[in-house]
Amino acid sequence: MSTSLPTPRPPHAAAPEAGPLTLCGREPHVPAERLVAEMVPPPRFDSVRFDTYVPDPAQPSQAEAVRVLGGFARGIGSGEAAAGGGKRRWFGFGGGGKAAPAGPRGVYLDGGYGVGKTHLLASLWHAAPAAPELKAFGTFVELTNLVGALGFQQTVRTLSGHRLLCIDEFELDDPGDTVLVSSLLGKLVDAGVALAATSNTLPGKLGEGRFAAADFLREIQGLAARFQPLRIDGEDYRHRGLPEAPPPFSDEEVKRTAYATAGATLDDFPSLLSHLSKVHPSRYGALCDGIEAVCLTDVRAVPDQSTALRLVVLADRLYDREVPVVASGAPFDALFGEDMLAGGYRKKYFRAISRLTALARDAKGLIAAA
Repeated sequence: MSTSLPTPRPPHAAAPEAGPLTLCGREPHVPAERLVAEMVPPPRFDSVRFDTYVPDPAQPSQAEAVRVLGGFARGIGSGEAAAGGGKRRWFGFGGGGKAAPAGPRGVYLDGGYGVGKTHLLASLWHAAPAAPELKAFGTFVELTNLVGALGFQQTVRTLSGHRLLCIDEFELDDPGDTVLVSSLLGKLVDAGVALAATSNTLPGKLGEGRFAAADFLREIQGLAARFQPLRIDGEDYRHRGLPEAPPPFSDEEVKRTAYATAGATLDDFPSLLSHLSKVHPSRYGALCDGIEAVCLTDVRAVPDQSTALRLVVLADRLYDREVPVVASGAPFDALFGEDMLAGGYRKKYFRAISRLTALARDAKGLIAAA
């Protein structure tokens, strides 16, 4: 005869007998200094390098991107202070030749989701010959959060001393934020900071394999001439030759796994969605601090777009940290309704489904051990 497991206790309970943690019991507060210090590649990409990226032989643009980005990294190392001023001189992507301050100081990685853009962007950060504190890496949302925390002018002063700024998932769907960040990047380019970016697709541009370079270059307006687009063709690597996502587990299996796994959280999905509405997305990374697995019961379709976009951010933070997800209820490909998947944020939702599916695969061992 099966018995119900008790409700999880708050996250501060220390003893294993107290049961799993709960995300709903966490209300992290993140000081502005941490926002700056944490602008590094996420833990999932700590060890990635250009030589760990495996280009698809059927997609020659992938190997070409590695070659060009390697030259771009060397070019950053070739910069030197211009005579009579603090701005650096910049060389071409090959790292040689004459200074060309009017030429490209940025590179834009243009490709569909799952072709390894973040892997390459993080590899560029690691390859750039500068101290870690002189390089910054973050998502577009993290960059706008930094501006909100520090103010525009202080953010310019903080980042102007950097050699490289990498921006993952540049948001083209918010005109106000796009103008704000474009203005910031203009200031940083003037200060000699090298830029690298990936982006999502504008609302209404719904082709799954569609490339966004033209939209990106148009939206950043005066900065367009500073970027060299690099097209990266390919299919979502998380689905290359991999089995289908595992079906959802039962509530009892999810609870048993939560109680058997040190550092696991246990929450019912509707309650977690409600809690996310009370925590600023800039704090979702801190929400996941110290978590070894996320166990969710009663997964169901999200009710509205605001909730869906918050879930996308949480999925990104869990994926960055390689936190496996064990779930009961609806499968992850049923999270977003047909109206959402046909709307302007379609690409974000497909990315979240892809990443949560990968994390569900990662959780199979936990179920087996429970």
